[in-house]
Amino acid sequence: MWTRLVVMTATAGLAATLLGCGQSPSTPAAVIQDKVYTVTPPSIAVKAGVMTGEVTEMKITERVEQGSGSVVTPAKLTGKLKLQNSSTDQTIRLIGGKIQFIDADGKPIMVDEKKFEPTIKFQTYGAAERLDPGQDATQVVEVDFPAAALKAKKLKEIRLDLVYLPSSYREETVRLPVSIGE
Repeated sequence: MWTRLVVMTATAGLAATLLGCGQSPSTPAAVIQDKVYTVTPPSIAVKAGVMTGEVTEMKITERVEQGSGSVVTPAKLTGKLKLQNSSTDQTIRLIGGKIQFIDADGKPIMVDEKKFEPTIKFQTYGAAERLDPGQDATQVVEVDFPAAALKAKKLKEIRLDLVYLPSSYREETVRLPVSIGE
């Protein structure tokens, strides 16, 4: 008797699922595409204190829904920052940096009300967290970009404020007078 009741309940449940609970027609998924804005020039030489280098591969990308044009992911500035310690007698430790977007009037453009200046955190480069004279480090940059700056002739410049600790770098020779006894 119990077996018959279990089989009838399972059959009724399966029939209800197959007949009455069919899927409604699905709506087509929105197509998302990257909208890329070129930055001119795409590469710029930089010099800050004892550091030289360049910012390369700069571009701005936002993700938009095809057709409606609505923004899915806000704009981001990406690029590569390569810095070299051009000093002959100082070691430096890269700490971080801030980026400001400046309009044609020389005023900062805010990313939004909460984020004024995007920051860069330097990763560890090499065996130590320092750059000795002649050494270089490359950092990928990906920061939020203000939507207001995407308008033509709105953005005049990008300012990069770098924070680093310099320290004296010295090489010394120590003479050790020794003899080998028998």
